Parts: sequence; structure tokens; C-alpha cells
Amino acid sequence: MVVKSLAHKKILHKRTKRFVRFESEDYPHKLKPSWRRPRGIDNRVRRRFRGNRPMAKTGYRSDKSTRYQAIIIKRYLDQQGFRKFLIRSPKELEILLTNNRVFAGELAHNLSARKRATLVQRAAELNVRLTNGRSKVRAEEKKE
Repeated sequence: MVVKSLAHKKILHKRTKRFVRFESEDYPHKLKPSWRRPRGIDNRVRRRFRGNRPMAKTGYRSDKSTRYQAIIIKRYLDQQGFRKFLIRSPKELEILLTNNRVFAGELAHNLSARKRATLVQRAAELNVRLTNGRSKVRAEEKKE
């Protein structure tokens, strides 16, 4: 049976366009487009006149539970939604028995082919997903 990762709450972005600094396009040599709040007494963006660009405000903020999830997914999760866990010994594989929906095992690069084969077999018994289970398999074993 294939192990599926836990379902994550869908990330909703209220606004994906960046907020641009007022009049930054008129003075490219002076003003960078990074957002700065306008503070002038007559400023039409600050006063929210019709036809002007929107100001950054707290209402555009993301859901608290998914706010940094995009960064976490990009940095720590693989394509199927699992976190990686490095396996160097059979004992470390047993740890994943209870967390097999969150973590996927990744076999260390310095394991021998024999030890790697036993770990792959044990992972299949424990229903633990391995990211690199097929690597370093000898040519004779592939033919059989």
C-alpha cells in the first residue's frame, strides 16, 4: 500500500502582486519600488483617493495557520508533502513507524549496498516511504 502524506490546509493568498512605493516609477534613479508608507499631508495614496494604488494594510494578511507554510513547503517538504529524515541505521528506520505520514526516509549516502537492501526491505514491511530506495542497486540485482 502506498503511503500518503497528511493533508495540508490550502494556502490562500489575498494578494499576489507586490505593493509598490508611490511615484517610484517616476523617479527610478532615486526611489526603489519597495513599499514605504506615504506620510505626506496631501498625499492621495495615503488619503485613499479613487483611481490610486492600494496601500498595504493588515487586511491583506494571510491566514495565521498557513502564513509561513509556503516557505516551509518550499524548503523542507518534497513533492508528495513529506519531510525528509536521514536514515543511517535500522534503529532510525524504526522511528518512522509512527510518523510515516509526515516523514519520508532518506538513506545516507555512505551505506553499503547490502545494508541498503535490508533497509529498503524493512521500510516496505513498516510501510515507510523512502526517497532514494532505488539508488545504488547493483547491476546483477537489477537483471534478476
